[in-house]
Amino acid sequence: MREISIETGVTRHAEGSCLIRCGGTHVLCTATLEERVPPFLKNTGLGWVTAEYGMLPRATHTRMRREAASGKQSGRTQEIQRLIGRALRAGVDRSALGERQITIDCDVIQADGGTRCASITGGWVALRLAVNKLIKAGDIVSDPITDHIAAVSCGIYAGQAVLDLDYLEDSEAGTDSNFVMTGSGALVEVQASAEGSAFSRGQFDEMYGLAESGIAALVKAQKAATS
Repeated sequence: MREISIETGVTRHAEGSCLIRCGGTHVLCTATLEERVPPFLKNTGLGWVTAEYGMLPRATHTRMRREAASGKQSGRTQEIQRLIGRALRAGVDRSALGERQITIDCDVIQADGGTRCASITGGWVALRLAVNKLIKAGDIVSDPITDHIAAVSCGIYAGQAVLDLDYLEDSEAGTDSNFVMTGSGALVEVQASAEGSAFSRGQFDEMYGLAESGIAALVKAQKAATS
C-alpha cells in the first residue's frame, strides 16, 4: 500500500474539499451543495449525489489535450465519473439528505495509477465535510451518511497479487481490478479484468483479501481527516 495523506479545507469556496495523495497520485476533491435536484427527483423527497471527473493536461508524463478543447468527454471520463457517483450514493440515505444535490468534482493533479479509486476515497471526505455543514446549520435532522466509502486497486503483477498498483505496475499487470467497499466491509462494486491470461478464483480471493486490508487503511485515513 502506498503512502496515503488527506488534507482538508484546501479550497475557499466549496462546502467540502480535500487533496488526497495516494503515492504519486494526487486528486483534488470538492463538494458543492445545491438546494435543487434533477428533474426526475422533484417532489420525491429524495436527494442526489453525483460526480464529475477530469485530469489536468500535465497530470501525466506527456501533455493531454483538455477535453473541453475537443468539445466532448471521453468514454473513460464518463465511465469513471458515473462510477464515483454510484459508489458515493451507496453510502448515503437520500431520504435523510432531502431534496438537495451534492456534486463531487474530482480533478486529477498528478496521475500514477489508481486515480478513480483515489477520487472515490477523497470524494467521500469532501462529501462528509459538506454534510457536516448541513448538520451544523440545522438544515437536516439526521445524518444521511450511512457508512464510509473507499476504493483501492489490486492486480496480478509478475505473478503475484499486488495492492494499490502504481502506473508501471498497472500497465504491466496480467490482471487489473478495483474494489469499492464500505467501512463495514461490504462490497459496493468490483471491476476486474484479465489483461493477459485469465485469473483463477484463488487469485481473485487473494486480491479480495488485499483489498479488504487496503480499504481498512483508507477508512482509517478518512476518519483521521474528518474527525
